[in-house]
Amino acid sequence: MIVRPGENWFRLLFVWNGSVLQSIIPQLVFMGAVSSLAVLTQGRIFGEKIPLNTAPFTLFGLALAIFLAFRNNASYERFNEARHLWGNLLISTRALTSQMLCYVPCGADKLHMAHTLIACVYALKHQLRGTDPTPDLLRFVGRTRTRALQHTCYKPIALLNDIRRDFADLQDQALATDTKLWMFDAQINELGRAIGSCERIASTPIPFAYSVLLHRTVYAYCVLLPFGLVDSTEFFTPLLCVFISYTLIALEAIASEVAEPFTVAPNALALDAMTCTIERSILELCGCEIPDEVVPVRPYQLT
Repeated sequence: MIVRPGENWFRLLFVWNGSVLQSIIPQLVFMGAVSSLAVLTQGRIFGEKIPLNTAPFTLFGLALAIFLAFRNNASYERFNEARHLWGNLLISTRALTSQMLCYVPCGADKLHMAHTLIACVYALKHQLRGTDPTPDLLRFVGRTRTRALQHTCYKPIALLNDIRRDFADLQDQALATDTKLWMFDAQINELGRAIGSCERIASTPIPFAYSVLLHRTVYAYCVLLPFGLVDSTEFFTPLLCVFISYTLIALEAIASEVAEPFTVAPNALALDAMTCTIERSILELCGCEIPDEVVPVRPYQLT
């Protein structure tokens, strides 16, 4: 996602990075060509006039706009749920770290458990994005544990299990009571629930047939639109049709991006910034040096 500062109204008119315009330019060029063809032929195909006017396009356009709005709402619900889940990850990791620092005796390796918790968050980010977690795992759990995790499918859960085992060992050594173990276990369960919910979103896309129907309907509308407007708008037809096509095609493109919140698309979640925030928060609680925060800068950066 692009991490950006707030923009004023004038700069928003010319924003390029983060908009979907750059990804739909070929479609808009195609619509401009179709519109120009409709003007040059005066709405005829193979010499036959296409009997279209603006009335059916008005009614159909209204229905299509409602359909697009529904699709965007469904996509944003996935995005919003994913954002809440990562917010819960931040809350649970802070709580678990604070409990560990306050309730675990000094003899335990608290920094190792904190590093394992950070590694778990980074492993989740890479699992959701399908990227290699090795560099981040090496930083926090070392080469031996990283090598052991190479053939593990669900690395975040394996690391979460390591943390649970560490707390169980404390109880075996009489360094933690049953009450404290129950408290730690409750936070670990919250982390596991958030991880599982993120996996559910990543592995359950919006039904393909639903997306295909919307895609075909949008393009059918945009292709036929110039032939319905050419008699009334004449030479302004390409300009009007490209603008209307931009609105409809861009809405579909935005819905597709937002529906997959864990990718590296400009409008997906800023997972790099979120994982860095969790890392900073945990290390600060442990009294360690923290990395620099990911902040909005210009020129805009992909994170």
